[in-house]
Amino acid sequence: MVRHRLSPSPKPSRLRAALAAALAACTLGVALPAHADPGSDRVQAAAQDSEKKITATASDVLALARAQIGITENAQGGGTKFQHWYAGSQRALETVARDGGHPNAYLNAPWCAMFVSWVGEQLGAGSQVGSDAYTVTHAQWFRDNNRWGTEPRPGAVVFFAWNGSNSIGAIQHVGFVVKDNNNGTITTIEGNTGRGKVEERIRPKWQVVGYGYPEYAA
Repeated sequence: MVRHRLSPSPKPSRLRAALAAALAACTLGVALPAHADPGSDRVQAAAQDSEKKITATASDVLALARAQIGITENAQGGGTKFQHWYAGSQRALETVARDGGHPNAYLNAPWCAMFVSWVGEQLGAGSQVGSDAYTVTHAQWFRDNNRWGTEPRPGAVVFFAWNGSNSIGAIQHVGFVVKDNNNGTITTIEGNTGRGKVEERIRPKWQVVGYGYPEYAA
């Protein structure tokens, strides 16, 4: 079972329904409706952050991601350092300020995008890898910043839709590309996959919606 994306609107009155829908999507492999707008503030912030010197390489990112393999969520779907970090992050506060709710809503929420965001932040490359808990918004951020494409480069952030859709609104899951296997599949490292773990996986390319390209150091 793969748990997928989290709605960016953790209002108390809607949170239980949103998480129930997310869990259903994980179990049944269906897409949740997209209802998030990344907002011009995110694009502006990315432009400002892009001026910071990035020293992390794709190899650095993949090495750190690989070092997390085996980390597992608890019985409540939480307890990972990725969720704890995100709940206290600036991005979580921005989302809550916009949509209401409380950052603690992220502590037991689907965490594949939080894992990707955490890896980038630990290496000082958060402005390149992006920071979000919602896969659709995360992908849209890459596209809005002209970092979106169809080539599976090592270190790219890969976004999946299990039904093969090429629509960003259909995205359900996210991870890092390790390599193109040149046989219709890619090797990835993903959080919140299998039974709620960080794992290395092999995925068919037909499930890929697109790739986000962080501007890593050479």
